[in-house]
Amino acid sequence: MNELEQLSDFIFNFDLNETQENVVETAKICILDSFSAAVGASKDKLIVDIIGKYKEFYNSENENGISVWGHNIKLPVVQAVFINAMMGHKLELDDVHTNSKTHIGTVVVPSAICLAQYLKASAKEFLEAVICGYEVMSRIGMGFGVSSHRNKGWHVTSTAGTFGAAAAASKLLKLNVKETTHALGMAGTQSFGLWAFLEDSASSKILHPARAAASGIEAAMLAKAGMTGPVSILRANDGSLFKAMSDEYDLSMVTKDLGVVFEIKNVDNKPYPCCRSTHCAIDSAIHLRNSYNININDVEEIQIGTYLVGYKQCGLTEGSKNPRTSTEAKFSTPYTFATALLNGNVSLEHFMSESINNENVQSLLKKVTVYSDDEFTKRYPMHWGCKTKIIMKDGNVFETEVKDASGSTYNPVSKNDIKNKAVPLLKVAYEENSVIEKILNIEKYSDLSFESFMSEVQEA
Repeated sequence: MNELEQLSDFIFNFDLNETQENVVETAKICILDSFSAAVGASKDKLIVDIIGKYKEFYNSENENGISVWGHNIKLPVVQAVFINAMMGHKLELDDVHTNSKTHIGTVVVPSAICLAQYLKASAKEFLEAVICGYEVMSRIGMGFGVSSHRNKGWHVTSTAGTFGAAAAASKLLKLNVKETTHALGMAGTQSFGLWAFLEDSASSKILHPARAAASGIEAAMLAKAGMTGPVSILRANDGSLFKAMSDEYDLSMVTKDLGVVFEIKNVDNKPYPCCRSTHCAIDSAIHLRNSYNININDVEEIQIGTYLVGYKQCGLTEGSKNPRTSTEAKFSTPYTFATALLNGNVSLEHFMSESINNENVQSLLKKVTVYSDDEFTKRYPMHWGCKTKIIMKDGNVFETEVKDASGSTYNPVSKNDIKNKAVPLLKVAYEENSVIEKILNIEKYSDLSFESFMSEVQEA
């Protein structure tokens, strides 16, 4: 069997009852983290405008439709998945699998929730689909070769995301091994997504997980209908996806320890609502602020050395150096560092126009220089770190190094931290905090269809 066939065999045979308990517990945390991040974005103006436009084209009163989270409307399942996945990425609070650089939850969780709801699947079947999606998406992402794939301009959340959604959908649709392989092949031929949005400060990054989720589900539907996909898409002589998108791909990573090592356990939870590559700098700012009496007015220069990908994403572009929009600020190491040093934290309110254009922040961020440091580039993607040096006008120097940002598997946040993170996000649309406990105890609803479970959650 080739790599795609081995993934399909894993998906078909995966059984929650034979899985380690900590894998299931981690999956529930991922579901809560992803669902709450999406709900928290449900009232965002862009999201509301998009939903309004979609309502013009689709019958929102469809009794067989699936709920758009945080809104009292239902859409056909693929459109509901598309919008819910879009919401999941809007706040930049969704999880990250660092070894593949993929935001898995924003693709896989909406795909699994909406399809499970439509199919009236059980809670067990839903959890199985989520875990399969995380495993497949992370492994395809690692196989791409993280640095080369990114440095060619590809956004792996979408390029690998189609596979993750297809895996989850194949499990829920109960495809056989051959059909699942075809679904993954069709997911691969729809692989897409580029980082060009950064150069224009475009808001289209959220389109990537949304389209990946919808395309992955459609790939599984088409496979169930009898369409065949390119089984050899990862290694084809003509049209190999890996070869087309990377100079450092590694096919062995796709199936290494498959079913033995569960990559869902290696997922980071983001404490700050901005690009993960800025988080090590934020942590360094908070540490320096708490450790030393730094007079901001006496700062001469700030130097931040980090891995090449982090430098390219958050320190190289004009938008990252002189941010004026929310997108630019979320992908700006100078801005997020300056904000953290001044305020002791970085939260959603800091990406509003008033905060971005604050005189003190704008003055301080202009003293920040970000550069690529070979030491951190070599550690990447296993470790997303940086070192920071603040040089004062009187010659004093304050330094620190962050090997792993807070929320990473090497520097984790607690389950309670994730629950506390979810509370204000869920309150955007739901009044009851019981949503959290319902999701974290979903296995207790084993006799209840997932449609009924989600109805209870959304009525909370």
